[in-house]
Amino acid sequence: MNPKYDAIAQRKAAKIAGLMFLLSLIIPLLNWSFVLSRFVVAENAIATSNNIMANEFQFRFGITIELIMAVGLIVLALALYVILKPVNRNLALLALLLKTVEAALVAAIVLVSFIALLVLNGDSSLATLPPEQLQAPVGFILNLHTALYAVPMVFLGLDMMVFSYLFFKSKYIPRILANFGILSFALIFIHALMFMLTPKYATMPINQIVFWVPSGLFEITIGIWLLSKGLKIEQTQ
Repeated sequence: MNPKYDAIAQRKAAKIAGLMFLLSLIIPLLNWSFVLSRFVVAENAIATSNNIMANEFQFRFGITIELIMAVGLIVLALALYVILKPVNRNLALLALLLKTVEAALVAAIVLVSFIALLVLNGDSSLATLPPEQLQAPVGFILNLHTALYAVPMVFLGLDMMVFSYLFFKSKYIPRILANFGILSFALIFIHALMFMLTPKYATMPINQIVFWVPSGLFEITIGIWLLSKGLKIEQTQ
């Protein structure tokens, strides 16, 4: 393939990736802070169910945003693959596949929430019990909405470590930034495993700050960098 064409495609993909890095951080954060978190009442599944039924459209809006962002993860993965496949095609493809699994798991969590909503609403053939008997188990499922994200976060840590390593090898961005990306998503990977093994310690506020803030800073930094500075392709070519 023509190297000049590669460089043009990489620069276009860099702009897309920069935008998606920012959106994939900001939109889920806002969606959780202002929409989904308002429904969850810890240790009270029935209260969670009542909150959702009282504000059903807002809940549907929240899980729809999550589904859209699952598609956004695939867009980000494809953009990063276009940028980094000249560095190592096999590793770039591996990261693309891991990111696709991450997006599929996020979509699956949305599907579980949607089915639970249908059951709670009495719109599903699964609702064979009276509504009052469904509130507690369905509310319990919906209260686990955030906990279920530990599974896709395992793949997030892995795929972004690979992508960050390829950025380090390529020198398309400053190596210190790529190193920070490897470290940040290694922390995400560790925290996801911690959440599955010892959720009591994983949910401690100090651990959430230590393990999650670096990746947020990385996504903001690389997003702005790719949108404003782009890639240093000529030096590596």
